Amino acid sequence: MISFDKSERIFKLDTKNNSYIIGIYDQEYILNLYYGVKIPDCTNLFSRAFRPMTASFSPSNPHIGEGHFSVDVAPMEYSCNGNGDFRISALAVKNADGNNVTDVRYVSHKIYKGKPSLNGLPSVYLNSDDEADTLEILTEDKVTGVKATLIYTVFNDLDVITRSVKIENGSKHSVDLDRVFSACVDLPSMDFDLVTLFGRHAKERSREKRPLAHGLQGIASKRGSSSHTQNPFAALVRHGADEDSGDVYGFNFVYSGNFEFCAECDFSGTTRVLMGINPTDFCWHLEPGETFQTPEVVMVYTNGGVGEMSRIYHRLYINNLVRGRWKTEKRPLLINSWEAAYFDFDTDKLVSFAQRAKEAGMDMLVMDDGWFGVRNSDNCSLGDWYVNEKKLPGGLGELIRRVNDLGLKFGIWYEPEMISPDSDLFRAHPDWCVHVKNREPSIARHQYVLDVSRADVRENIFNQMYDVLSKYKIDYVKWDFNRNISEAGSALLPPERQGEFFHRFVLGTYELMDRLTKTFPDLLLENCSGGGGRFDPGMLCYSPQIWASDNTDPIERLTIQFGTSMCYPASTMGAHVSDSNRTGYETKGNVALWGTFGYELDPNKLTSDEREIVKKQVEEYHKYYDLIHYGDLYRISDPYFDHFRCSWSFVSLDKSEALATIVTMRRPEIPFFIFKFKGLDPDKYYECDYDGKIYSGSILMNAGINLTYRIDGTGDSMKIYLKEVRG
Repeated sequence: MISFDKSERIFKLDTKNNSYIIGIYDQEYILNLYYGVKIPDCTNLFSRAFRPMTASFSPSNPHIGEGHFSVDVAPMEYSCNGNGDFRISALAVKNADGNNVTDVRYVSHKIYKGKPSLNGLPSVYLNSDDEADTLEILTEDKVTGVKATLIYTVFNDLDVITRSVKIENGSKHSVDLDRVFSACVDLPSMDFDLVTLFGRHAKERSREKRPLAHGLQGIASKRGSSSHTQNPFAALVRHGADEDSGDVYGFNFVYSGNFEFCAECDFSGTTRVLMGINPTDFCWHLEPGETFQTPEVVMVYTNGGVGEMSRIYHRLYINNLVRGRWKTEKRPLLINSWEAAYFDFDTDKLVSFAQRAKEAGMDMLVMDDGWFGVRNSDNCSLGDWYVNEKKLPGGLGELIRRVNDLGLKFGIWYEPEMISPDSDLFRAHPDWCVHVKNREPSIARHQYVLDVSRADVRENIFNQMYDVLSKYKIDYVKWDFNRNISEAGSALLPPERQGEFFHRFVLGTYELMDRLTKTFPDLLLENCSGGGGRFDPGMLCYSPQIWASDNTDPIERLTIQFGTSMCYPASTMGAHVSDSNRTGYETKGNVALWGTFGYELDPNKLTSDEREIVKKQVEEYHKYYDLIHYGDLYRISDPYFDHFRCSWSFVSLDKSEALATIVTMRRPEIPFFIFKFKGLDPDKYYECDYDGKIYSGSILMNAGINLTYRIDGTGDSMKIYLKEVRG
């Protein structure tokens, strides 16, 4: 709910359990007055906002309070550059005079039910206008005529606020946006740890925590994608808070390109947070009347700890981010050919995979890289999306017919945004790759990046994909993106607009994915970027699941999946059983169940015992599907702190069932082990499949179950399923 007190000139934005309060101060300055636990009123909030009102060497406004107001120490709702606020700036506009002094202030506002869509950008959506209310605050720089509309959507039943900004050049001259962040929050404390997700290829989204310090700290990507190295998520966790209690502020950017999250702690012990497009290599040119829309930041506050923050993100993304047929319909359990065959396959080999997969009860065979052009290694043919009939005699039609005749669906791999120097497409259109004049483009994995900021390039990609997808019965596409962008520029952009390239590239990718999914609404799209290099909420708007990592080792996957779960639900996390030798197939399956679940191996090489294990895992996939995909996640034993055991559970929303998984990462010195559940109803009674006994939820959460010596060896694991038997 959103309200406006006309006499106090205060906006109160209330979610289910918290409040976000904005005030209009003298001279139309807009201040952030409060963000935290829900409060009933706004009495005297202006007085608490100033800490202090002025400070030494901070310029002050002489027209307010006898010089006692300074933007350098005030909690500015949307900070500007060059106006006396020396902290990090959310907005900097270079005007016709050549300077970038910016100062936007309140003009008007409107409050309405529902949520606006963002032109050309993915965003959280509503299933009904009654789910949320929106506040738009129009601000203007009176000198330059630049207008900034601050957009807030407040969810009524979730503790979620989304933020974005729309800039309009209302002047008679062109201007350049040097910085335009989507969210700015000033908090009256620096008593926080900063939690982020860092990594690299095959080790994505490892959780890192460090205390805030005076000065600047944060994360960013300038790789052209959200990246393996940093994820567009950050949280401020109050000192002393943990998984189950305490203040947590979460920030997640619905964007798949260059981003920045920055926190600055100033001399007075306060913290300013910014999140948005990375200003490095960014400059957006606006002619008079033109507008620019920023991507969306999803903010979550809770005093229920890090776990509750995660569950809020999960519920939102399951219900209001993922869309289309596969939001609610059970997704097919697939087997992917990559780790089974790499480039070495033909029709008969793939059909043999499908035969074994069918015997195990799987639903789909996915043919990965190597089916097109003359692609027998990774050094050629990207961009030539026609079938290699030497490898697949009779073409795709014959292969798909034989797979379908077995009762399996069929999927295929693409890397649409890439081009090989050794390809027909590159020989015909060498200028279509991303490059700048007079510099040789860098190469990675024997490939360049296609300039999808160009409409003609996008049209070629779409037409090639359409020719295949419209002709054959293809149920699934894995969309890959296997290198970062360097020498960033476009042959079609004039010099004054080259700073727009990175953002235009991302917009081009979104347009392609949007067109593909609307043309083929039944298609299941799975995003991939060398594993999890583009695992972000922007991609989830088009692909309901993302390959979490190329690392399928079950022990390594524990930290990857724990980190990913900070804000992304299990239903979005691509996880497969592979031929890794670290553990047996039972543990491989137990870990992969925390995700979309599938296989990445040669099923012909499984022993008879392993085939029986796989059949059982397939049965469990169906048995626990709804619980894992739509239930609440509780992280119990954290692999970042417990070096021996990792455990988690899923609890249905009505608390009627639960599934816990425990993995022994290494043999513990102390065998005594009591496992305690989380998230159950203490007054319900549950039958436990581990021992067949009935326990109250209170006993299971507080006294726990004795598992001493039960899973004592390295790589051992087990699941415990609970079902309510009486209330």
